[in-house]
Amino acid sequence: MPQFHRDSNHSILLAGILALVVGVGVARFVFTSLLPTMLEDSISIAFAGVLASINYLGYLTGSVFSIFIKDIHAKVRYFRFGLCLCVVSSFVLGITENNTLWIIARLFAGFGAAMALVVGSAVVMLKLKATNKTKAMGIHFSGLGFSIVITDLVMRAVFYFGGDWKDAWLVLAILGAFLSCYSAYILRFDKQPSNEVVKHKFDKSLFSPMVIILILAYFTEGVGMVVQATFLPDIVNSLDGLAGYGGYVWLAVGVAGIPSCIIWMRLAHRFGSINIMMAAMLLQIVGILIPTFSSNIVMNLISGLFFGATFIGLVALFMNFAGQLSNKNPVFIMGAITSAYGLGQIIAPLYCVALIKQFTTYNYALYLTAIIVACGILLLTYAKLNFKEAKQSMV
Repeated sequence: MPQFHRDSNHSILLAGILALVVGVGVARFVFTSLLPTMLEDSISIAFAGVLASINYLGYLTGSVFSIFIKDIHAKVRYFRFGLCLCVVSSFVLGITENNTLWIIARLFAGFGAAMALVVGSAVVMLKLKATNKTKAMGIHFSGLGFSIVITDLVMRAVFYFGGDWKDAWLVLAILGAFLSCYSAYILRFDKQPSNEVVKHKFDKSLFSPMVIILILAYFTEGVGMVVQATFLPDIVNSLDGLAGYGGYVWLAVGVAGIPSCIIWMRLAHRFGSINIMMAAMLLQIVGILIPTFSSNIVMNLISGLFFGATFIGLVALFMNFAGQLSNKNPVFIMGAITSAYGLGQIIAPLYCVALIKQFTTYNYALYLTAIIVACGILLLTYAKLNFKEAKQSMV
């Protein structure tokens, strides 16, 4: 069967997408889908913020760790280990309400997510046999959108058949285990004699001024992404007349995200990566601010669409551009920029919770987040004006 051929681009891309469903959907984003129900039943908004930050701390740790994974077979081993962590940590959330175990589970889920996204994407990039890897990686990163849609629909199905949020975690863990088997089977390399194994050395020269700007800009995008990625359903539910609509807006995020990577990557190919990153971040700012001035359901659905279309596309744009800058060791700079992204994701939920408790509204957290993303646009503008890599970013 062609879908089980390990060297087929179609199989490689499918395996990469399914790995993202497990690592990003099951281990990370379904927490957002389930958060309103868990807030009603079990946890406080403060503890939700702590769990989000702990998850992103694990993600940051995994991203930093990925920089130092040297040979391709080690990458595959840690990728598989990450998928296992994603499944087991989700299972734990379904069988206990112990706060300490939840914190540990979310920490390991974050580490596993980094292995699935950062290391898994590097494995996909290395395995692909394509003349235009930019477009192919756009297809791969569409898995981020699928991860939201698939896990959200599974959660809704569990609720429809009378289950609760605990049952949803268990069902999602089982689904994650099933999907992981296919990804682990396809995303591997043939064994080589130890003296022929490709190893990638830690190369400090890769940290050019362009890469440093990219790291700082991706930090601001980590902040911009995580606020809505953690709280969007609850933000919408808190608006006048929109209680209960948050889940639909979150589903819109995933739907918008599926084609966004392919569209943004093609635009980057035509107009340059830096230009398109700035355009996407500007659109994201608009989406972030909509809930601060409108409680209209259509406007807030547009906010969700803007968020899904931009944050998923920006992951693809930044990761692909980082891979292009790093030549034959994509995991190196992918890990470096994702570490900065993860740091932004740790900080943002904490300041959000503080501002929410102070002002009893999400507005001020959203204002600050928009300002930080705007700083990222300014950084990329500086890079475009001063660095040749940015000027020639027609990938």
